[in-house]
Amino acid sequence: MTAQTPFVPASKPEALPIPKRQWGVALSALRKLLADKDDTGEVFEIMRALNGASTRDGYLRLLSTAEGGRIAYERAELAPLLADRAWLASLPPGSVGAEYARFTAAAQITPQGLVEVSSRVMMEMEHPIAWFGRRTRDAHDLWHVLAGYGTDSLGEACLVAFSYAQTRSLGWAFIAVGAALKSRSAPGRHPYARAIFEGYQRGRRAAWIAGHDYRALLPLPLEDARARLGLTPPRLYQSIPAAARDGAVPKG
Repeated sequence: MTAQTPFVPASKPEALPIPKRQWGVALSALRKLLADKDDTGEVFEIMRALNGASTRDGYLRLLSTAEGGRIAYERAELAPLLADRAWLASLPPGSVGAEYARFTAAAQITPQGLVEVSSRVMMEMEHPIAWFGRRTRDAHDLWHVLAGYGTDSLGEACLVAFSYAQTRSLGWAFIAVGAALKSRSAPGRHPYARAIFEGYQRGRRAAWIAGHDYRALLPLPLEDARARLGLTPPRLYQSIPAAARDGAVPKG
């Protein structure tokens, strides 16, 4: 019989690194983003530079509930589900999934678009926390639908403020504050900054959306899902004419 080599464990497993915050990188990316809200790569630069331990903390929060633990155990990827147009088309009219399909088709955006842009900026790793980060990323446009914000510059700014309240990821707060300050130079006397702050308030008052099963939410009537999540209407955002919302963060 051949003797087996005994397993010798590493003396000390390598700790999961927590990225240091890079304020200079974030500020440079913010300037570019405020000049072009569609430059999604700069969003991921800001998130990479500032988010620190927030993704890890969100994953640990998910594990702290029975439902969240089940979601984490199954570790289903969200992007393929949201990209399944045939399945979304099978959902009832007015459902979260049907409205998501309509919203993304009108805006000509896809889950794969976010995946492709983030892969050029974010370092991927084989770890459950990385899965939670992907899940948060892939839910962005779904949160647009749930929260009631469009893809205009004001809607994006309101949603990042909402997202900061939900995730405590500092990158979102950095973008929201930058957008609110720049909105002061926008033409007209619309309450742009107040609408952005309202996004933060709505995010704080709502249930923690990341702790819910998205596959179970998608077939629900949109208004029922919003009620379940405690999502009140974005009244200040809705009070601003649609034609004025893209001027909330003027270019240049």
